Amino acid sequence: MGFSHIAYSVADGVATITLNRPERLNAFTFTMRGELIEAFDLVDADDDVRVVVVTGAGRAFCAGADLGGGGETFNYKKSEEMFGGADKVEGYPRDGGGTVALRIAACIKPVIGAINGPAVGVGVTMTLPMDVRLASESAKFGFVFARRGIVTEAASSWFLPRLVGIAQAMEWAATGRVFPAAEALEGRLVSKVYPEGELLPAAYALAREIADNTSGVSVAAIRRLMWSGLSASSPWEAHAADSKLMTELGGAPDAVEGVTSFLEKRPAKFPMKVSEADLPSWPDNPYGG
Repeated sequence: MGFSHIAYSVADGVATITLNRPERLNAFTFTMRGELIEAFDLVDADDDVRVVVVTGAGRAFCAGADLGGGGETFNYKKSEEMFGGADKVEGYPRDGGGTVALRIAACIKPVIGAINGPAVGVGVTMTLPMDVRLASESAKFGFVFARRGIVTEAASSWFLPRLVGIAQAMEWAATGRVFPAAEALEGRLVSKVYPEGELLPAAYALAREIADNTSGVSVAAIRRLMWSGLSASSPWEAHAADSKLMTELGGAPDAVEGVTSFLEKRPAKFPMKVSEADLPSWPDNPYGG
């Protein structure tokens, strides 16, 4: 597929996306941005892919923006690296991390972040739309934007407070300090922390549990319900969405197989394809394009 800043592979229903610039601690670039979006397009188009694991090559997950361009790194007039090319929102160039985060948010497969080392700046904000974040004991995290004179990006002002609460989000973002995996676990940024050699096996074990035992269409629909429910105006809005999908999926082939296989005490073989399912759209784009 010609990727140069990431690696992409699929095995037994699990896609692995690896940030692959180890000599630069997998620092984020315009090229990496485009390749990540393309990789998630491949994930959604491939019905053999049930789960995605995202990790980093070498000793880092992602050290944030590549600052090799010096002080003009974030000047959109002089550098494209941190922006979304010609794409704009309300007349402004889209921030590059945001284009990746929103693509991950829109993915129809569950996404597991296996954070194997430092994850700073966009290196951590890109993980916020992932469904589960696991970390190694050597991982470090930092929402360092205020220390670089910029703002939290990648829609993290939406994602982070919903994941960890506004007080924790503001503490990390306002100080811009780098903190260890143990603090990330205590603050609910990650679900579990593992010794370095156990991180990827744990991520793949979780991926296998999903891929081997569940309906891909059900998981995709649940993912949409869960994330969209974070900004539902009331439980009634969630109830309406639940009711629609229960009605549509309750009589579909996967539901028939799920119940039949349970009664027959055998593994289920769900026949439906995620790419053909009529799923709720999320996140909706009010700006068009």
